[in-house]
Amino acid sequence: MDKKEKIDRNENKGASFLVDLSHTIEDGLVTYKGLPAPVICDYLSREESRTRYEPGTEFQIAKIEMISNTGTYIDCPFHRFENGKDLSEVELERFVDLDAIVISIPFSQTKEIKKEHFINYDIKKRAVLIRTGWDENWNTEQYYENHPYLTAEAATYLKECKVQLVGIDSHNIDDSSGNSRPVHTILLGAEILIVEHLCNLSLLPRDGFTFSAVPPKFKGVGTFPVRAMAKVNTVRL
Repeated sequence: MDKKEKIDRNENKGASFLVDLSHTIEDGLVTYKGLPAPVICDYLSREESRTRYEPGTEFQIAKIEMISNTGTYIDCPFHRFENGKDLSEVELERFVDLDAIVISIPFSQTKEIKKEHFINYDIKKRAVLIRTGWDENWNTEQYYENHPYLTAEAATYLKECKVQLVGIDSHNIDDSSGNSRPVHTILLGAEILIVEHLCNLSLLPRDGFTFSAVPPKFKGVGTFPVRAMAKVNTVRL
């Protein structure tokens, strides 16, 4: 049974259900070209643990070495601003059960996402998830280049609408072909959280769901992987 079939069955039961919007992180995964891939290995293997415990008892303890920009991750103000809130300082309410909307802007139609793409939607004080379809290129060479991105004008409009969070299924919410990052600057400067490298947005309805993306409570860290998810409340009759 594929993901779409599971969702259809759950909807027909009339129950809320969860949709995973995160990529899987594994050893050697490159999220952003030029940044190191994670190293995931055993610190204590099951075989080694058998020498420490009574027969029949074994454990595995993993060792992970990675940068914080790995997989599907959330950006907090500290990522861009020295005095901005870090992961430990952002209120829990900013990460969980946000009223959300998906706006579809296929990369086949445009790579440049403008203010005009948002004007006809009710986005005020919501989490805005931008579905471009670029996640189909995940973990390929194509994923890193010529990806969809927001303009500074679009970011300013989202800021004026007081959105809570902006997510995208692309490599970067900014145009990464140059060194300027106006979208990060505008959104994080307004304490609007950013989630990049989302996936599976095609499995969601346009609205009628909440969005959650909770990172660990790290001090002095402004971005970190999350298990991003949607709780879909819309029931198809």
